[in-house]
Amino acid sequence: MNFFNDNPAIKFQLSHPLMPKIVALKERNYADKDKFDYAARDFEDAIDSYEKVLEIIGGICSDIIAPNAESVDHDGPQVENSRVIYARGTQENHDALTQAGVYGITLPRQYGGLNFPMVAYVMSGEMVSRADAGFANIWGLQDCAETISEFASDEIKAEFLPRVCEGATCSMDLTEPDAGSDLQAVQLKATFNEADGMWYLNGVKRFITNGDAQIKLVLARSEDGTTDGRGLSYFVADNKHDHTVLVRRIENKLGIKGSPTCELVFNNTPAQLVGTRRMGLIKYVMSLMNGARLGIGAQSTGLSAAAYTEALNYARERRQFGKAIIEFPAVYEMLSIIKAKLDASRALLYETTRFVDVYKAYEGIESERKLTPEEKAEFKEYLKLADALTPMLKMFSSEYANQNAYDSIQVHGGSGFMKDYACERHFRDARIMTIYEGTSQLQVVAAIRHVTTGNYLKMIRDYDNQYIKPEFTSFRKRLQIMTNLFANAVARVNEVKNQEYLDFQSRRLVEMGGHIIMSYLLLIDASRDTEDQFRKSAEVYLNFAEVEVRRHAAFIKTFEVDNVDVYKVQ
Repeated sequence: MNFFNDNPAIKFQLSHPLMPKIVALKERNYADKDKFDYAARDFEDAIDSYEKVLEIIGGICSDIIAPNAESVDHDGPQVENSRVIYARGTQENHDALTQAGVYGITLPRQYGGLNFPMVAYVMSGEMVSRADAGFANIWGLQDCAETISEFASDEIKAEFLPRVCEGATCSMDLTEPDAGSDLQAVQLKATFNEADGMWYLNGVKRFITNGDAQIKLVLARSEDGTTDGRGLSYFVADNKHDHTVLVRRIENKLGIKGSPTCELVFNNTPAQLVGTRRMGLIKYVMSLMNGARLGIGAQSTGLSAAAYTEALNYARERRQFGKAIIEFPAVYEMLSIIKAKLDASRALLYETTRFVDVYKAYEGIESERKLTPEEKAEFKEYLKLADALTPMLKMFSSEYANQNAYDSIQVHGGSGFMKDYACERHFRDARIMTIYEGTSQLQVVAAIRHVTTGNYLKMIRDYDNQYIKPEFTSFRKRLQIMTNLFANAVARVNEVKNQEYLDFQSRRLVEMGGHIIMSYLLLIDASRDTEDQFRKSAEVYLNFAEVEVRRHAAFIKTFEVDNVDVYKVQ
């Protein structure tokens, strides 16, 4: 088994029509081919490289990470002398990926990276998450290196990026006991010492994933007398285990138990400023958080894939009343909906990632030369598309991971409640995904402006203009009716001009837009695919989405503004 080769739905995404553009932008029209013997020479060579590396990662996922998942969940990490000791399986996973040379997958070749686009990196994240969602957090914190690559000085890049490519672990140290979702309240103090030109960090961080990592990105208050986000800067610290960063404890969590979530004490920890002062939260953390939300999309999709695989295999093997339970309508309907939600999550995941790839590439080019007017316009358009889909992706994929893990246990029946089967671990691991890196409720806050300004409606109209097979004409017509219901619901809420009413209806509106967008994406994939692997999910998801859209539309149509008071808890 190989988690890349046995999943053609992932490989299919490398054939998307936007990929030649993404690869050409990432490779700067293949400028590295004469500098590095492993650099891509053309589009076909690049795709071949992606597939070969993803096949290596897929093999490690199936042969090492997945078999280790149960023992890692049982043993977990430990704290010894204020340091984290990974579970045996976690260390084996990390060592295998390091020895394979696949860390630093998106970083420039000059630092030892592979210079792959985000699409390939997200594919690796999905596979790792399918193997062990907890270990995906350690793998996924390579995002910190992306932030260093984008915003740090050349000296900092040269110091830290090669280490990431060699397997150095990373963490993003943001939250504190009194600063969770409200990062403007961060109080960890950064003080500049003119004698040695270094910053020193003092304070406490809490809920830090992989908190004892070797390379740490830390949000800290650098400006005396400030209380809001404008007084925060971003720093990179080398955790040399010199007792300037101490692990006070590892949290005892419901799930993702192999991922050490730490409370940390900083005691005159030397650090270097990333970028410019005062921009820590406003610019750098926001960029990192968007990348992290993409990572949670991959993690959630990977866990959905694991939940589906477990449920499908059990339903085929378990016999009751003389036949396999997969033959009963109550079971095969449940499995088909799990699969449809998985495929919808994956379609949205890679669509969002492609948009991120294009705008990130233009950002990189802009740091080298001035963009042409056409390039600038494309950059702005893809940035807007990525900004619109990222919160939608994070919300839907994480909610579906929870629903699919729940239903996977249901397919297993009483056996699913026992630790003999992986589905109970998937259920526990999934629960955090709607919470960290911004709860589902916060994703709605981020997404709603794309509803009210018409951005989602424009995207939907654009999808409706793409090629869809004639045999799917009836599906398209149903989606057009759903789009009109969505447009009418948006207009009704906008007309009221009441912020509290808008907030109350926001999730319904975002869900309506998301259901329609994912239905179109599945339909477009089914129209492009020659293997007919998405047709069933496209139809099942459309049936599911149509009910949800009509339900939300009816609620909004009949709900009066004053009725909001009924829902207020006294």
